[in-house]
Amino acid sequence: MSSLINHLIKEYSRLGGIPGICERIATSYGSYGVEGIWNSGLQLLRNTLGRRSYAAWIRKYDSIGEGERAEYMTRAQALSDPPLISVLMPVYEPKMEWLREAVESVQAQVYQNWELCIADDASVDPQLRGYLVALAKQDPRVKVCFRTSNGHISVATNSALEMAAGKFIALLDQDDLLTEHALICVAETIAEYPGAGMIYSDEDKIEDGWRCDPYFKPDWDPYLMCCHNLICHLGVYRTDLVRELGGLRVGFEGAQDWDLALRCADRLGDQRIVHIPRVLYHWRIHHKSTAMADSGAKPYTLDAARRAIDEHLDRRAIKGRAELIPKFSMFRVRYDLPEEKPLVSIVVATRDRRDLLQGCLESIRKKTSCSNYEIIIVDNGSREMETLGYLERLNENGQARVIRDGGEFNFSRLNNLGVREARGEYVLLLNNDIEVESPHWISEMLSLAIQSGVGCVGARLWYPNGKLQHGGVILGLGGIAAHSHRGMPRGNYGYLNRACLTHTMSAVTGACLLVRKSLYQEVGGLDEVDLRIGYNDVDFCLKVRAKGYRNLICAEADLIHHESASRGEDLSGKKLERFELEGAVLRARWSDLLDRDPAYNPNLTDSAEDFGLAFPPRLDRAEVIYESGSEEMKEIADKLK
Repeated sequence: MSSLINHLIKEYSRLGGIPGICERIATSYGSYGVEGIWNSGLQLLRNTLGRRSYAAWIRKYDSIGEGERAEYMTRAQALSDPPLISVLMPVYEPKMEWLREAVESVQAQVYQNWELCIADDASVDPQLRGYLVALAKQDPRVKVCFRTSNGHISVATNSALEMAAGKFIALLDQDDLLTEHALICVAETIAEYPGAGMIYSDEDKIEDGWRCDPYFKPDWDPYLMCCHNLICHLGVYRTDLVRELGGLRVGFEGAQDWDLALRCADRLGDQRIVHIPRVLYHWRIHHKSTAMADSGAKPYTLDAARRAIDEHLDRRAIKGRAELIPKFSMFRVRYDLPEEKPLVSIVVATRDRRDLLQGCLESIRKKTSCSNYEIIIVDNGSREMETLGYLERLNENGQARVIRDGGEFNFSRLNNLGVREARGEYVLLLNNDIEVESPHWISEMLSLAIQSGVGCVGARLWYPNGKLQHGGVILGLGGIAAHSHRGMPRGNYGYLNRACLTHTMSAVTGACLLVRKSLYQEVGGLDEVDLRIGYNDVDFCLKVRAKGYRNLICAEADLIHHESASRGEDLSGKKLERFELEGAVLRARWSDLLDRDPAYNPNLTDSAEDFGLAFPPRLDRAEVIYESGSEEMKEIADKLK
């Protein structure tokens, strides 16, 4: 053990040196064994370095000086119909220092048209009662009620809701903090989206004076919402809607806000749920908080969350059930397939390279649990005798139908040809350099594709060396598009575990893409004219999305991808020229989405696939990118770094 600790010390010194970190690793994780100490130590290092990077980002882009504060005040005064926002705060035996800070974060709001509704849930601390009574007398915008019996957080929040006079309510925990521009951002969003019924923001955590662990969220994603509480903080709701639903439900304590958001979403529909891509809420970390990485701090929350998801599925008549992912205390939904499964037509374009094609087809035959599929091989002018013989045998013995195409290589045309010949209700585009890994890959992808409103479904693709090749396509990366979490080693979970969760992506790769045949044909298939080789899959997914469908990445479908093994990389000469031209075509068609991918976040980098911070952020309003050299700003930055 001592040799391992010494090795850790050397490694951390080499990587920048963090005083005392090795001692913390040894004392905190010694019972986990050698591997546990090492992995946990690496995570601590990443967290610490990430915290330093985030502190620098905050200082440069997320700190308000006097000039920005004045600008916000001007914008608040310019609102023609500023809505009253009721901040609901249930209170029970709080730490007084933290409660005062929470209240002060509301009082410090740049936007002044708010009220704070505090419901004390029968606390016994006389100091608390005195503070709340005095607070209500000093500030007429503060309303306080004292419950005579302890009803827990749902009942207490509903007591605060009864006092609310605002058109919208915002939920604030007794020990958390709002940023001073939180409510002006909400008010402006309400003005911009008058039909909005639920609004949410990005968030981070605060521990020992440090802001850390930011969650820069995607726009509304009902599939990700069934994995974890995407709304969480800051959550803002139409007051009349919440009252119609009966407020927060007793019996869902620990996941009461998750349950509320799901019930609101069921009433609203996707278009009335709006995301503000800015950190407006600081979630305090302490040993009793659900903000702790270990949800075991409140184990009852998991059961409440599972029931909330299951009831959400029932309300929407979706056949499926939520299952806990123990590794990181999130959920996945197992969607049921019909008893009579629809036929899936697997379309594989190929040219020579029998070894690749045979490896692909044999992995499908030997490793796929679902049997209701057919294989269509579109041969693009193979010349090698062993390949031609192999294709003939496949055709003769009924293992695949082989279609011949002797033209120049045009990936779009080849797949369109295969889809036209498909007998299945669903078509699955598959590269010839793919090998099946997870037996239930087709069933898992199909269980998503049959859901109402779902368009394209993609899979997780891995390089042979065990690193991730594709976890969905993020628009705008590198200027055009790139793959989410590319290069991530196995065993890692990705940004906020997204690499292991089924969720919405704007696009997925055509190397493994499942879609309803009728929808494929409705949008015209892949572009055979302008996008013959590159970006045709992204363009296709965006055409599907434009029809109102969601494209998903299926985290339970894993395959091996020998990327570009059959035709090489587009790196030089005419190939590079063609690749750049096709990229220009894609940008001309979809520039708005390439500049702001709704499945990503403008605070995250567009120059790498690792969900790092953007320097600077790519926000809609330039004025929210702050620069300040004031002494006050420096003091705030020093406190938070």
